[in-house]
Amino acid sequence: MSRSATKIGPGAFIAAAFIGPGTVTLCTIAGVKFGYGLLWVMLLSIVATYTLQEMSARLGLITQKGLAAVIKEQISSTILRNITVLLIFSAIVVGNIAYEAGNLTGASLGLSAIFGESSLPFLPLLIGSMSAILLFIGSYKLLERVLIGLVLAMSLSFFITAILTKPDLGAVFSGLFTPQVSSQNILMVIGLVGTTVVPYNLFLHASLVKEVWQHPNELKLVKQDTLISISFGGIISMAIIICAASIQGDSVENLLDLAKGLNPLFGTFSTLFLGIGLFAAGITSAITAPLAAAFVGQHCFGWKANLKDWRFRAIWLTVIIVGVISSSLKLKPIEIIKFAQIANGLLLPLLACLLFWIVNKTQVLGQYKNSLRQNLIGVVVIATTLVLSIKTLYSLF
Repeated sequence: MSRSATKIGPGAFIAAAFIGPGTVTLCTIAGVKFGYGLLWVMLLSIVATYTLQEMSARLGLITQKGLAAVIKEQISSTILRNITVLLIFSAIVVGNIAYEAGNLTGASLGLSAIFGESSLPFLPLLIGSMSAILLFIGSYKLLERVLIGLVLAMSLSFFITAILTKPDLGAVFSGLFTPQVSSQNILMVIGLVGTTVVPYNLFLHASLVKEVWQHPNELKLVKQDTLISISFGGIISMAIIICAASIQGDSVENLLDLAKGLNPLFGTFSTLFLGIGLFAAGITSAITAPLAAAFVGQHCFGWKANLKDWRFRAIWLTVIIVGVISSSLKLKPIEIIKFAQIANGLLLPLLACLLFWIVNKTQVLGQYKNSLRQNLIGVVVIATTLVLSIKTLYSLF
């Protein structure tokens, strides 16, 4: 087997990124309120995520450029190009600054579940420092190995807990393949798709692929890595829903509530496994969100930088520092978060359309442009992102 055939990893960054504390919480509530009934939503979300991430990864491999850089090149109008770059920068960089506190808080809650709550005030600083050290070292291989290990820890912790609940397999399969939408679950359906289809992952994936693969004949490996990693992420989300489905009542609002609800059945094992899972979910997102922000900043400003460039480091360090301060002081920068939600709501369908347009351009991808089948699936995914955008903006205004 060739050396390149053994490489895998960029996809793990994507799985690590979209399984954050927000996803964990939403999947928990979905399982408590609707049982196995919304498992089909996660299946749909994984198909949508894979479709967009495969396009982004393919673009990164063939062009050997980041997504933001390619978008800038392909928009000829200076005004449209500047507006698009500003929206991308606002949604990803400002958005990730606003959301980093939630990533650190989630990881802190996971550790407090394992070791006790007395050390909670210091945990955001500890976890933020760990993330900063890993990013400062500037080694792609180290980051890859750490994130693969954390994704595996998440997978095992949630999967083992799901098995312990002894789910009704018939009901699980029914929930996977029998879509049901009603006025009671529509907002949860949209929320589950929205927490899985993450705009910043498209930028992260295109930028990371070229760290591992440089030749078009490695496209098959890129697709395999993307499919395996995103499927893993989907299985993790489904396992959380299955765990939560075993609990009755609406008092469960997060993973630690779920652990307490499972304690009578499984004792401290449930708290241990779910604590590990929540910590892994939080710290992986606490690493990937600043990293994605740095890549976007690099390509928006046209820097010829690498992981060790001081400008690159300045962006991810800003994200982490603000996140640590907000998490430690329990600040809730509502206006910044609202601004980030608006920017992301506008960016997702725009980004999906731009990506779809670019991967159909022969002068960009040549023989590797979209096939008819990919375009048909892409149209459905773009329509889904438009619905998500409308819902996000409607809820805010």
